[in-house]
Amino acid sequence: MTGLPGFDVLLARLASHRQLDIADLSRSAAIPEPELRAVFEGAVPSPSLLRRLAPMLQLHAADLFVIADVPVPDELAPLDTRAGMLVAGLVKDAVVLPPEHVRRLRRLACSLPQENRTEPVRTPRMHERFERGPGRVLIGMAGNRNLSWTGIAQTFLCLTGRYWAASTYAAVGSGRKELTPDLLTDFSTVLSVPVGTLSVLTGVDVPDGPPPRNPAAVDVAELLWDVRRLTIDQVRQVGDMAQAPPRD
Repeated sequence: MTGLPGFDVLLARLASHRQLDIADLSRSAAIPEPELRAVFEGAVPSPSLLRRLAPMLQLHAADLFVIADVPVPDELAPLDTRAGMLVAGLVKDAVVLPPEHVRRLRRLACSLPQENRTEPVRTPRMHERFERGPGRVLIGMAGNRNLSWTGIAQTFLCLTGRYWAASTYAAVGSGRKELTPDLLTDFSTVLSVPVGTLSVLTGVDVPDGPPPRNPAAVDVAELLWDVRRLTIDQVRQVGDMAQAPPRD
């Protein structure tokens, strides 16, 4: 698998993909141009700079931290790793629901209060166990959605119809398994990140006109993001609603 260039190169690619230059980014993200130019020239980006850049690049801040190879701050990382055990089941239940019911689940998830972190000591994320590469970035972004190896395999099956063993996704993360256009499209669906953006990041070319994403998968992928900062009890509450008959 092709190696991953530094963040200066990736940032330039992302900005070009959005048709933005340094002046545009500086103005829209309220970042002093000299500070931003330094990052384009190889300086390590500060957390505050990444937070400001992310919306301009149409990315979640936590995902941009992974792309920049900067540790994701605890306040942006999944809150309760135990909740990750329930996420794949929630996805499985939600993907067959009518769109309005999925929107109710999302509203519930977003309305729940932010609880205190249950794991005060930060442990290495899945992607941090690998050498830097495209697969590591994609697995890190999946980790931002509180997906374990098994959770990744199960969630991909529910949202894309493709099943690979958890060990296969570990091979993707380590670079032992090649990233193909089809696999990149699957990651695009689950991460709810446009495949063109992932193509720019990874250097994997995707043929023009990739198959349209399943609308149900799009909605549920957004739900997957919504529940990343919930506790196990809160995710269970959302899951209970997913299993209840939709109300008229």
